[in-house]
Amino acid sequence: MDLINLVAAPLIARVCLVVMFPFSGLDKIVHWKEALKQANSSFLPGGPVLLALAIVVEFVTPICIVVGWHDRLAAFVLAGFCAVTALLYHPFWKYPHFWSKAGDGHSHFWDFLKNFGLAGGLLLVVVGGVPPTASAVFTHPLSSAPYAASATSASVPVSASAPNTP
Repeated sequence: MDLINLVAAPLIARVCLVVMFPFSGLDKIVHWKEALKQANSSFLPGGPVLLALAIVVEFVTPICIVVGWHDRLAAFVLAGFCAVTALLYHPFWKYPHFWSKAGDGHSHFWDFLKNFGLAGGLLLVVVGGVPPTASAVFTHPLSSAPYAASATSASVPVSASAPNTP
């Protein structure tokens, strides 16, 4: 169980979180013209440079996150990349009927939410600290994460958490 606790569970979680990014980078290379068209669709200048930077981010940061080399910085950069991509390239609000599957707005809406969901997961890598062991999660599946428990206990006034002693 130690191998699962220390290596396998956190590794699997990190791989699942970032597995799509290298494929997205490869897709940008293979379909350069279409990716460049999207890169040029925002107000930012320098589409080819932005696209090349995106490819580097999508290849390098997932490797750093999975192997644990400057993983918090890499997760922070990738979370920012996801948020910026959502805001600049998936403006679902520009489509009046984005909830309808008939138009382009529908796919932009889901891509926007997906990017912010990924940003949230990546920010957990940044602030999450040491993850609990797999056995601790299986033993107490409904307990809060360590960072949530410490935030709750930090907000409790001292007089409420400790008995009054003379």
